[in-house]
Amino acid sequence: MSVSHDKLFIGGDWVSPSSAARIAVRNASTEEPIGEAPEAAEADVDAAVAAARRAFDDPSGWSQWEPTQRGAAMERLASELEARAQEIGRLVSEQNGMPIALSPLIEGMTPVGTLRYMVSLLAGSPVEEEAARFLGGDLIIRHEPVGVVGGIVPWNYPQTLSSFKYAPALAAGCTIVLKPSPETVLDSYVFAEAVLAAGIPPGVINIVPGGRDIGAYLVQHRDVDKIAFTGSTAAGRQIAEVCGRLLRPVSLELGGKSAAIILDDADLDLATIGQNLFAATLVNNGQTCYAGTRILAPRSRYDEVVDIFAAFASSLPVGDALDPGTLIGPLVSERQRDRVERYIAKGTSDGARLVTGGGRPAGLDKGWFVQPTIFADVDNRSTIAQEEIFGPVLSVIEYTDTDDAIRIANDSDYGLGGSVWTTDPARARAVVRRVRTGTMGINNYLPDPAGPWGGVKASGIGRELGPGAIAAYQQLKTVYA
Repeated sequence: MSVSHDKLFIGGDWVSPSSAARIAVRNASTEEPIGEAPEAAEADVDAAVAAARRAFDDPSGWSQWEPTQRGAAMERLASELEARAQEIGRLVSEQNGMPIALSPLIEGMTPVGTLRYMVSLLAGSPVEEEAARFLGGDLIIRHEPVGVVGGIVPWNYPQTLSSFKYAPALAAGCTIVLKPSPETVLDSYVFAEAVLAAGIPPGVINIVPGGRDIGAYLVQHRDVDKIAFTGSTAAGRQIAEVCGRLLRPVSLELGGKSAAIILDDADLDLATIGQNLFAATLVNNGQTCYAGTRILAPRSRYDEVVDIFAAFASSLPVGDALDPGTLIGPLVSERQRDRVERYIAKGTSDGARLVTGGGRPAGLDKGWFVQPTIFADVDNRSTIAQEEIFGPVLSVIEYTDTDDAIRIANDSDYGLGGSVWTTDPARARAVVRRVRTGTMGINNYLPDPAGPWGGVKASGIGRELGPGAIAAYQQLKTVYA
């Protein structure tokens, strides 16, 4: 069933767009049209930012509310989203191919948990602190919201990554303008309905769907005080340049090419580790920035690791994202499928050994599907080992000893995720300490709101989530009392 939206959510109400431009959305599994929505123009961004500015500057508005009052409103929003988790999950699955077995939990419930975690932090986040002057006397240190936030989110985890921005921003007292990706715009309407039902004041949350041009306009808008972006490293560099010129705070969560380090004592029984291995490497059809797509295998067990990953990939059911039995759905678009297929061809032409997959699944003539693909005998300096593919493609790379594994893991422009697989916790921690990355898992990989989230090197700047998440949306004011 196709749904057509005619309004934009700005200033706490549904308003007519300033342009006739439309965003058409197709089902990633069937290629059939499933909906359309207005595409925001610059005038709509102006209106959204102005609404956010009014809501922030209001002397009795959101920024001036007591933390407990903001927390109560955020809890209502969490409850409204929880009631819509299944609907959000279905829409995300239709749009980007995330299997329905995962989407209600990931896209439906992660924002709920993120909001509630931020509410739990509010009790320990003082607005003012008293301190003694070093030279004698007293100080007051105020923690004040930074202002209007521009949040730009990608299509792979649209609701989860939106919540990583709006939840701490709201907790800090900021207002926000969200720009969802045109590939996943339909779920943003369900989110807006939850915002209305929760009684979030007008202008505190605004949504302007659009492409790169609208994102660029939001980044440079004179009345935006901070940008929070998740997306490609190339786009992140451009945003960083603009924010640097404007002296505007920015947080950037960018690409990844994470290493999954299999130590020589690892338990590789798929019956035991299969679920965790899937979450760390191929979740969401490989459309995951932190995915461990470089599998580092010890020489002593290399053939065994290759065989296990081949069996693992071949066992994953591929099909319609709305089929509860599917674990690998389609990619988000034809363009994304073509991109992944070019990388597969490049891997073959560069001399890597294609072990399994590499093509389109039989019997799935519609939809943007790619088989789960395993390459062996991969040189870590090759294109498929260095560049982010963003599809269900894994490269198995041989190493000689632990030092060599760590060297290879760090031989990357990126540093977002990673994992180490071993039966020895002490060895795992020793490896974790030496890998240059923002996050890492031991025999698993599962982000959590309580853990600071972000990367190093070309994977970004700043952290989301964790105990310091609210502070990232605040600025300090010192009062010399």
